[in-house]
Amino acid sequence: MPSRLRVPLGYAVGLLVLLLLRPTPISLLLGLPLGVIGEAIRIWASGHIDKTRSLATGGPYAFTRNPLYLGSLLLALGVAVASSSLWVFLAVAAYLAAFYPSVMREEAGFLREKFALEYVAWAAAVPAFLPRLTPGGPRASRFTWERVGRNREWRTAFGLLVVAALLYLTLYVRHLPAAPTL
Repeated sequence: MPSRLRVPLGYAVGLLVLLLLRPTPISLLLGLPLGVIGEAIRIWASGHIDKTRSLATGGPYAFTRNPLYLGSLLLALGVAVASSSLWVFLAVAAYLAAFYPSVMREEAGFLREKFALEYVAWAAAVPAFLPRLTPGGPRASRFTWERVGRNREWRTAFGLLVVAALLYLTLYVRHLPAAPTL
């Protein structure tokens, strides 16, 4: 799937989530912590990455070469679980399977070309997706909140808050007592 379709189809999956969500107290209890963990990983990663200027190898980049995608996977999985809808789960899974492998390959190729020797050493020590249990590689980058802001991670954090509010609101409305009929 062409990566240029990633954002528009992401919005389409997001709309599908909103239309099909059927949260329960248990689904929220299980799903939302996953989403928060995913967003925490994304914030941590965003504070290390200085896109196209330097190779991020510290923080979460010492555990996996793709912590933003790992965080997004956990965030999306959390929302899918919280929605308590098999259709949402399948749509999210299909979206991630369609885009993430190819986007990660594209980015790896770019980084390998731009940061040749640094990338080779880092890639030899740090797995592409599933994280190591202990940090590896050069660990040269440092976290800054300024980078988090520059990378506009606040948008994803805000989006998670909006989705969480909609999930709770939907749960609340679905459990209101029926109005008496006259």
